[in-house]
Amino acid sequence: MHMKSEKVLYVEDELFLGKIVKESLESRGFQVTMEGDGARALDQFKKVNPDICVLDIMLPHKDGFAIADEIRAINETVPIIFLTAKVQTEDVVKGFSLGGNDYIRKPFSMEELIVRIQNALRNSSDAPPPPLAESVVLGKFTFHLKRQLLHSKQEEKKLSYRESELLKLLYENRDKIIDRKEILNLLWGNDSFFNSRNLDVYITKLRGYLKEDPSLEIITIKGIGYRFVTG
Repeated sequence: MHMKSEKVLYVEDELFLGKIVKESLESRGFQVTMEGDGARALDQFKKVNPDICVLDIMLPHKDGFAIADEIRAINETVPIIFLTAKVQTEDVVKGFSLGGNDYIRKPFSMEELIVRIQNALRNSSDAPPPPLAESVVLGKFTFHLKRQLLHSKQEEKKLSYRESELLKLLYENRDKIIDRKEILNLLWGNDSFFNSRNLDVYITKLRGYLKEDPSLEIITIKGIGYRFVTG
């Protein structure tokens, strides 16, 4: 089966490491654009229009988090993988909250990086197409997808990127059982324990936002996933 050559934007200031990673990815058939300066990363993104971004966090002039934030402002779906020498949980949480799909701690093996890239690309291509409507009605609420707003007569709630993506996924699969593992892979890139606990937190938040309308319910199907009942 012929596979198209996916384009990778790789932002890394350690040139020796960067050269090894670039050559390894190219030997596997990827087209790699490498950039060493964080300040130039967004311009490269616009120029290359990559299928996936691999961003080191510690970069000169602009860090990987800031770059991801800029990328997400113009493209909500391209997979982003962070590379980090840091091990603090708050950095990992920050990366996911900015719309990152995965992260890899340095030092890493090339095999691990390649598998993570392939997984992120596969999850991205398997993701359901975004709904065409700018907003949808959910019982007493109107959910503005692009603006990440949930409002009723009583209040308007600004959702985070991850909250909005989760609600959108539940809405697209409303009244059907959606597998927990599928949600984790689509929104977080993998179903690790850490991401699984994160999902629990986001489900609890969404239930809190929707409690004003009892006809809307996110039902837990034990051991399987969730069912979003909309009346």
